[in-house]
Amino acid sequence: MKSETGNPAFAAILEAIRLGLDAGAAPPVTVTGVGALPSVYPVSDLAAASVAAAGLALAELMQACFGRQPGVTVDRRLAAFWFARSLHPRGWKLPPLWDPVAGDYRAADGWIRLHTNAPHHRDAALAVLGTAPEREAVAGAVAAWRADDLEAAIVAAGGCAAAMRPAASWAAHPQGAAVAAEPLVAWEAGGAGEAGLTGARPDRPLAALRVLDLTRVLAGPVATRFLAGFGATVLRLDPPGWEEPGVVPETTLGKACARLDLKDPAGRARFEGLLATADVLVHGYRPDALARLGLDEAARARLRPGLIDVSLDAYGWTGPWRGRRGFDSLLQMSSGLAEAGMVRAGADRPVPLPVQALDHATGYLMAAACLHGLTRRLATGRGSAARLSLARTAALLASAPATPAEAAPAAPERADFAEVPEATGWGPALRLRPPLALDGVPMAWDRPAGPLGAAGPAW
Repeated sequence: MKSETGNPAFAAILEAIRLGLDAGAAPPVTVTGVGALPSVYPVSDLAAASVAAAGLALAELMQACFGRQPGVTVDRRLAAFWFARSLHPRGWKLPPLWDPVAGDYRAADGWIRLHTNAPHHRDAALAVLGTAPEREAVAGAVAAWRADDLEAAIVAAGGCAAAMRPAASWAAHPQGAAVAAEPLVAWEAGGAGEAGLTGARPDRPLAALRVLDLTRVLAGPVATRFLAGFGATVLRLDPPGWEEPGVVPETTLGKACARLDLKDPAGRARFEGLLATADVLVHGYRPDALARLGLDEAARARLRPGLIDVSLDAYGWTGPWRGRRGFDSLLQMSSGLAEAGMVRAGADRPVPLPVQALDHATGYLMAAACLHGLTRRLATGRGSAARLSLARTAALLASAPATPAEAAPAAPERADFAEVPEATGWGPALRLRPPLALDGVPMAWDRPAGPLGAAGPAW
């Protein structure tokens, strides 16, 4: 397939994203690749459209910098694969994506998902259930609870869980209603500051741009991986002890990864020094978390006048659940996506999206917001803040037009991967070719994926 706009779902999603970015109507995009991930929702079109939106945002930044806007091509098939995994190890294995306890469980009146990848989240769930970390024991304990009651108890204990709700129930829920009223991207104007694009080159438009990354699984790391692919210097900061082994090889491509304790006075002072010399800050802490450390939005803007400040929340920025911990798989349960998949499939258990599409799509939207903010800063001399959420991306997907049935994309072949294996921190691996092409602007990374904490907290 090769077209200028893709199918109606692709076009509708891309236009909604462009509207959210305040970027105007989308110029033509060439779409290639055949096949669609099997789902009740147009997941492959969401993948292609979100990648295209980031590519268009970069093309527009190049127009502002160099007076030339390159054409944008998206491979819909490769975009879908990148939403699953882009790295294929050679001679070693990726760690499991999920903790053994994580998953969907039948409660007394429905289904609930427990997210236990982080040890403290697992401990919270097990403490509420009063059981050992064994799936059979957990299943027995969950069966005695109403799903909503267990969800509330685990969340109150500091854990992560989501009862499965139909879309109509989510729409009537106070949080669902709050999210529906939010924009896809909420913008606030910032203060005056330097443009920060002095190192930009036509073939490497983000060269020397400094991006400070305070994000975890999975959307934020996807955003900063995209920026690194066009030359940005990305420094990821994680607290001591934090690990996410199942996704780090996938998401640390192109980045320096350091550890810094922002709760420690010396660590916070170090962070403030890094922020003062950054161009872009991407963070995924819950609302008010940085404010409690004395680093609210106003303080960040004072430290770096003209900062492009892009933030992510799971359940949205308004409503009673605005501060709730959340992940892609939980949002799929809460918002009706998993229930709709179950109904369509005639299944007896939740049927989620075939990939963590909310995370990945939101990541590309965050990258597009960073780039649009940079373009604005070139035009106005002022920074900006943008807020996005997984819940609002779920609403975007749920509202997309239905698409005709389409065969699944053919599995990746050797030609779909880069010619030279990537020398990751764990061993050689094949990385998929980029799903995005800008005329004359290669997407390539200057360093392979590596473990967290392998670098020092310095540019």
